[in-house]
Amino acid sequence: ANPDGSTVRLRDVARIEIGGLNYQFTTRVNGKPQAGLSVLMSPTGNALATASAVEAKMKDLSRVFPSNITYDIPYDITPVVKASITKVLMTLGEAIVLVFIVMFLFLQSIRYTVIPTIVVPVALLGACTVLLIAGYSINMLTMFSMVLAIGILVDDAIVVVENVERIMSEEGLPPKEATRKAMSQITSAIVGITLVLIAVFIPMAFFPGSVGVIYRQFSITMVAAISCSALMALSLTPALCATFLKPIKAGHVHEKKGVFGWFNRKLDNTRDRYSSTVGWMLQRTGRMMIIYAILLVGLGYAFVRMPGGFLPIDDQGFMTVDVQTPSDASYNRTEAVIKQVEKYLMERPGVSEITFLSGFSFLGQGANTAQAFVTLKDWSDRSSKESAAIIVNETNAAMASVRDAKVSALEPPPIDNLGNSSGFSFRLQDRGQKGYTALMDAT
Repeated sequence: ANPDGSTVRLRDVARIEIGGLNYQFTTRVNGKPQAGLSVLMSPTGNALATASAVEAKMKDLSRVFPSNITYDIPYDITPVVKASITKVLMTLGEAIVLVFIVMFLFLQSIRYTVIPTIVVPVALLGACTVLLIAGYSINMLTMFSMVLAIGILVDDAIVVVENVERIMSEEGLPPKEATRKAMSQITSAIVGITLVLIAVFIPMAFFPGSVGVIYRQFSITMVAAISCSALMALSLTPALCATFLKPIKAGHVHEKKGVFGWFNRKLDNTRDRYSSTVGWMLQRTGRMMIIYAILLVGLGYAFVRMPGGFLPIDDQGFMTVDVQTPSDASYNRTEAVIKQVEKYLMERPGVSEITFLSGFSFLGQGANTAQAFVTLKDWSDRSSKESAAIIVNETNAAMASVRDAKVSALEPPPIDNLGNSSGFSFRLQDRGQKGYTALMDAT
């Protein structure tokens, strides 16, 4: 108070305004200041489950927000996961339909075709059970392996059905007796083929390092699906053949008229030409071996000359931009560069939202650093000239003219947490408690 007892208020001696505790970190979305909140998934977390939980929680919290406050989630890595799983599911369905069509074309009977088709979902269900027991989830790797395994899954069932059909048409036996005779002939072959395929895929489960982590789920899924297929070929498929097939007379032949007749004639002609070609090659084994050796040399040369890489980089629907001004630059100087980057990106076709975090980047922390997380439009809304790779390259070319900062646009790593961009990452810890200076010197 004043000596005369009057009150001195803060507004009498200062300008009062609401502001941040500090300005080391600020968040901007599409060029406007925002309050930001980041959620990092744990190493063992599930991206889709985490994203759903965050959305549900924010929706619940928004009920108590003031009327002039809303929330938005501008940066989300799960759309690419959802799109990839949807694509794999579509591919899985297409593969099953194509397998059904091909089997029906060759077996030319709906009953013979339905039996292998029934085996596929049962075998895949067994593979999913093994994945659940092993602690794995349905993801792109496991579903991709299921797509590849479909051909193997129906192969065992087709062998059983075809052999039963052959015995019925040649000997006129009823389905039950024909199935017994067929299984006595091919059981050992099915077991042998299964063991060979398992021996091919099982070593992948023991690869060390990141490669092992990536391929282990693929290997386990393939081995589980192949094992379930063999089990079905020795149990479910014979039971279906014995109960579902109808007896046929001895000497039964495939259709000779219509579409099936045309297909059978073409198939017979192709088989005859193939047989004559093989016979011609067997009479010239020396020259064929020379050609084979030339092909091996060409294969080895192509393998050596082809570029190598750990994982292919794909358009994941977002990108990042690093901004670094000189070490003694102020926040205002960095903000000016941020506005330049925002202006370019917001005018760039294919860009949906831009989230800028100043004071932090993959290059370090401080008033001279900033990091942008750029969400691109949906893949269906972008042309081939608006892919993530093209946008990254053109952004780097456009920002190269910024003389007051280093601006680097990057694509995200193919696998989350396996590098901040296409490459690798590591963490350096001060376990000896030697302090910040020693840690920076070691860096």
